Amino acid sequence: MSELTTVARPYARAAFEFAVDSNKIEAWSEMLFFAAEVVNNPTMAEILTSDKATKELANLFINICDDQLDENGQNLIKIMAENGRLSVLPRVAELYADLVAEHKKEIDVTVVSAYALAKKQKDELSKSLEKRLARKVNLNCSIDKTLITGMVITAGDLVIDSTAKGQLNRLSNALQS
Repeated sequence: MSELTTVARPYARAAFEFAVDSNKIEAWSEMLFFAAEVVNNPTMAEILTSDKATKELANLFINICDDQLDENGQNLIKIMAENGRLSVLPRVAELYADLVAEHKKEIDVTVVSAYALAKKQKDELSKSLEKRLARKVNLNCSIDKTLITGMVITAGDLVIDSTAKGQLNRLSNALQS
């Protein structure tokens, strides 16, 4: 995964900087998301691994995307095809979305809890996380009844595990030290 990120990061950053300069952040988000979906198509994935010429591959990809890509988006596709990097487009789209969120001072936070959280709990959790992370928080809540109690909060690299299992694991590790 880190190798894929290393390859994709310069493309995502270049697309983001261009989008900011041209005031087309949302348009680029849509273009990259669509192009990533094209790459994720099983038929297209097979074509990307074939021995087609890069120019032919770029033209095929652009034709499939049709009017979903503007001229600048088509240029990105051509450059990535020339460098044999079209297969990393899904990761480029993810990294681009991260850059947009950082630019907007937002972060997506995943909360997995044993039971559904009440609106008041979500509001309090959101306020607390916004204060701690110094950015607007977008909560994505889900339920996992196997947790029994507590929750796991994931925000980027930060993971807060207050589940019974997580607490028992920490206690076990402390006792073994």
